[in-house]
Amino acid sequence: MKKPIKLLAICLLAILFSFTLFAQDKTKQIEDLLNKYNQYGQFNGSALVAENGKVILKKGFGSANMEWNVPNQSDTKFRLGSISKQFTAFLIVKLAEEGKIKLDVPITTYLPDYPKATGDKITIHHLLTHTSGIPNYTSLPNFFKDKSRNPYTPEEFVKTFSSLPLEFTPGEKFNYSNSGYFLLGYIIEKISGKSYEQYLQETILTPLKMVNSGYDHSDVILKNRASGYEKRGKKIINSPYLDMSIPYAAGSLYSTVEDLYLWDQALYTNKLLSSKSMESLFNSYIKAGKSSYGYGWFIEEADNGSAGKVKVTQHGGGINGFNTIIYRIPADKNLIVLLNNTGGTVLNEITESIRAILYNQPFTAPKISLALELLDAFSEQGITSGLNTYNKLKNDPIYVIKENDMNQAGYQLLQTGKTKEAIEVFKINAATYPKSGNAYDSLGEAYLTDGNKKLAIANYKKSIELDPKNDAGKKALEELLKK
Repeated sequence: MKKPIKLLAICLLAILFSFTLFAQDKTKQIEDLLNKYNQYGQFNGSALVAENGKVILKKGFGSANMEWNVPNQSDTKFRLGSISKQFTAFLIVKLAEEGKIKLDVPITTYLPDYPKATGDKITIHHLLTHTSGIPNYTSLPNFFKDKSRNPYTPEEFVKTFSSLPLEFTPGEKFNYSNSGYFLLGYIIEKISGKSYEQYLQETILTPLKMVNSGYDHSDVILKNRASGYEKRGKKIINSPYLDMSIPYAAGSLYSTVEDLYLWDQALYTNKLLSSKSMESLFNSYIKAGKSSYGYGWFIEEADNGSAGKVKVTQHGGGINGFNTIIYRIPADKNLIVLLNNTGGTVLNEITESIRAILYNQPFTAPKISLALELLDAFSEQGITSGLNTYNKLKNDPIYVIKENDMNQAGYQLLQTGKTKEAIEVFKINAATYPKSGNAYDSLGEAYLTDGNKKLAIANYKKSIELDPKNDAGKKALEELLKK
């Protein structure tokens, strides 16, 4: 009887060994992928990937501080931007579970000084789901120029947008608004009698031992803090200053990939919230583009080929100098966290490729964004050089024209007064993406800046034809036709 038992043990060891090799192979694929994105200037930060709840990769790529050549590591602290919203939503749901707040009552119940004309129509639920209709303060004219560098108390800053007219009837549709989550932080302070920072620390961070997370303050000496940078073509500059009282409960937290793994694991338990309350965070309340929105989370389905559809809960973040994403597949306890400190980059693309590796699916190899080369050429050497660079590299297999990157490059040229050069970049983008309303909208704006009313009208019309929901384009066209 001993031989079958011995044979079974050998078989089990062989299976375990093959699984280990398989996991190591995935780890190497993911690491190679991230190294290539780093080499191409599209990822500079820290990454953590967990499969079936177990971490298979955690590593830093590039520099936390470029002036001192300090490398990014798994314990490097990054500003999270809008990933902060899921923590704010969690705190609100916690207060609701304790009976201290109701989600279906007007916000004037808790903020009696808020203008009643709008506040009586908006509920806590509307704030949580970006359906309040309150204008997004970061999208207001001259916000970054006039307000972003100045300190405000929550009460003071609420007054900068509370009297603005609503953009739509509350509950009517989804429109991402930092203003709503700023208000949620203010409500947390009113209900708890503590600062948002203190209540967050006591309710989430301390119980979960997230010792490398918190509310970021520019003046505090914070060990292992990553510096924030932004790209201008292939050049990298220090990101502009932002007073951290401005993003507040909508985006002022910092963390590490390791701490966000602790957060992810806690969301599978009832340590801090009941099952019912936890589920409420991840319900699909409102359609949000191709996704739905819960409370501080985007909810979507991903196609994993033979594995079928899988539910994903995720959220990204963008704040001066930083770009972040947390991407969870609860059914398999898979997690991808990417924290980047060189401004906006292709984290969604990288995440999709890592997910493909986890599920043994094919993925597209990284490519260099042609927009980076074109921005340098157009900006420094003019139109002829820019067009020559485009014609030289457009068919090179290691380069790709990415719509968003091209759009950003065009606007950077516009902002530096290089209007003719911007027009050429937007023309290339529209030719590459002829079904994109946004590409034609940008081209229309560039022609308008250049004083070419006829071509501005033509491109705005094309944009609206392709994207009937382009309200800003409609408004611009309406103004043009009046003149």
